[in-house]
Amino acid sequence: MKFTSFNPLIITSKGAETVKLFEDLGFEKRHTNENVDNKDITNITLKNPDGFQVDVANAPNTKQDITIIRMNVDNFDEAYEFLTAKGFINKSGNIVETASSKSCMMVSPSGFAFDLCHHKKS
Repeated sequence: MKFTSFNPLIITSKGAETVKLFEDLGFEKRHTNENVDNKDITNITLKNPDGFQVDVANAPNTKQDITIIRMNVDNFDEAYEFLTAKGFINKSGNIVETASSKSCMMVSPSGFAFDLCHHKKS
């Protein structure tokens, strides 16, 4: 398993305002994925000129902002097996597949959440 990136993911009901904040800090939109998991969730990836990246998930039903770590890997199944062997659980039991990615939220034994994600290359 190889990490392809490791960056913050902000889950918020105020996606537009959060994206604007990062744009004001010099970040540019790189990728947008709409209707994630057939829900009204839009994920936007932003990157600044120094290569720092942040993801913003606009999730309208989120009651409070949540910041987790997006862990992008080259092999989803291998990473999933590795994390579950370390005691992580997929609390929802859901694995979300889109045309460009496969992901799920994994929660560590201490309660810290990671968004495990593999971006599919065409």
